[in-house]
Amino acid sequence: MSREYSGPPPPHPDALGAPLAQAFRLIQAPPARPGETRPPAHRMRTDPDAVGEDLLKLVLTVVELLRQLIERQALRRVDSGDLTDEQEEELGATLLALHDRMTDLCVEHGYTLADLNLDLGPLGTLLPPAD
Repeated sequence: MSREYSGPPPPHPDALGAPLAQAFRLIQAPPARPGETRPPAHRMRTDPDAVGEDLLKLVLTVVELLRQLIERQALRRVDSGDLTDEQEEELGATLLALHDRMTDLCVEHGYTLADLNLDLGPLGTLLPPAD
């Protein structure tokens, strides 16, 4: 049995570009007043090694986030009784192997799993605290 979506069609991706560009224009800093000095803008580190390490850390963070989301979903399915005993065993072994591999990758590159938790400012941290 398939359900048909009866709401309005989703917006075309190109239709999102103009409003997004307008929003960025609206949040730009106002022009400086005559005689006003501003502090220099923050500089980004563009050293190729630093950029590569930051990209690696970001990729590891995204993979860890996905791993944790999959783990939570698996626990919900186990709690609801949707899985057979064999499926539960296989899922548990797979999640344990994935956790071990993530730990190995972090150690290999000089990180801990806690290092992958991004601080999102007022929103808190990206990943929940480790148990």
